[in-house]
Amino acid sequence: MFGNTPNTVGPNELRLVQVTKQGSHYITELLTDKLTQAEVRELKRRHALDIDEREDWYASLRVACDLMEQAAREKRHLLIYVHGYNNDMKDVLGTAETLEALYNVIVLPFSWPANGGGAVSGTADYLDDKQDARVSMGALNRFFEKVQFYHEKLTEARREAFWQQALAEDGSRGNREAIQARFTQLLAEDCKVTLNLICHSMGNYVLKYALQPSAAAAAKLIFDNVSLVAEDTNNAAHETWVQRIQFRNRLYVVINENDFALAWSRRKPGEAQRARLGHDLKNLFAANARYIDITRADGVGNAHGYFAGEPVHRNPELKLLFKDAFEGGRAEDRLPYAADINAYRLI
Repeated sequence: MFGNTPNTVGPNELRLVQVTKQGSHYITELLTDKLTQAEVRELKRRHALDIDEREDWYASLRVACDLMEQAAREKRHLLIYVHGYNNDMKDVLGTAETLEALYNVIVLPFSWPANGGGAVSGTADYLDDKQDARVSMGALNRFFEKVQFYHEKLTEARREAFWQQALAEDGSRGNREAIQARFTQLLAEDCKVTLNLICHSMGNYVLKYALQPSAAAAAKLIFDNVSLVAEDTNNAAHETWVQRIQFRNRLYVVINENDFALAWSRRKPGEAQRARLGHDLKNLFAANARYIDITRADGVGNAHGYFAGEPVHRNPELKLLFKDAFEGGRAEDRLPYAADINAYRLI
C-alpha cells in the first residue's frame, strides 16, 4: 500500500487509509478522495453541519464525522499521534494499537516518511530521515488545518443549540453571567471528549519545522493537551518554537536523561550533535510548558518509547501520568516540583 519510494505527487499530499486488523494481518483501504453530493448531504443532516453540499468535499470530512461520532458513543478521547525516526507503517500501527489498549483513546496517526532502513543505515539513514522530517512540515500543517476546521464545524452547531437553550431558560431577565454559566454547564454535560496530540522522538522535529511559517496551523489553538515525548530536537533555544504552541489545557515536555536512542542520535558525521531536549534537564525555559522528568521512575531505565510497552506495565504511576496527558487531564497534579530545574518529577 505505501511502498518505499517518495510520493510522486509531492510531499504535501495527504492520503487517508483505513486499516482493519484481521488476526495477525492488516487489511488496508485507500479511501476514495471525493465524496458524492448524496454523502455530503447525509453527513450535513446527521451532524447539523454548516456547509454547502454543492461544493467539493473529501474523505477527510467523513473520517472526521465518524471519529467524533465514535468518540462520543464510546466515551473515549481522540489522540493524534506523530511518530518518530525509523518507523515503518507496521511500527506506527502497532504503537497506535498499544495506545488504544492502554488508554481511553482513539488514535489517529499522522505518518511521515521515516523509513529507517533501505540502502543506507545507521547515522547516514538517521540524517536522511531528518531531511524527510523537514520536508514533511507542510503536510503536517495541512493536516492540522483540516483537524481544526472539521472540529470547529462539528462542534459549532451544538454550541449554538446550547446557547439558544441557555437564553431560553433565562427568560427575559437578560442575566448574561447566568446565561454564560448555564451555557458552559450544558457544554460540559454534553460531551467530555477531548482532542489531544502526542509527538514522539523525531516527530517533534517535524512539529518544530511546521511551526516556522508565520501563519502555521501548528501554532493555532487545536488541542486540549499536547505531549512532546522523548524529543529528538535541540535542547538549546527550544523555547523559541515550543512557546508558539497553543493549547486549551496543558503542554507537557517529557524527559528521560538515560534515553538510549537520543544518546545515539547525538552522533553525526564530523561533529557531535547538540544535546537533545528529550534527555537533557538543563535550560528548561519555555514559559507555556510543564516539564516532567521521568529519569528515576521505576521501569523507565534507558527506554525511548516509555509511554507504551514494558515501562508503563511495570510502573502504574507512569501509566497514570500518560493517561492524564493523553485524555486531556492534569498529569502533573500528583508529582513533586523541582524548582531548581523547573520540572515535575516522577520518582
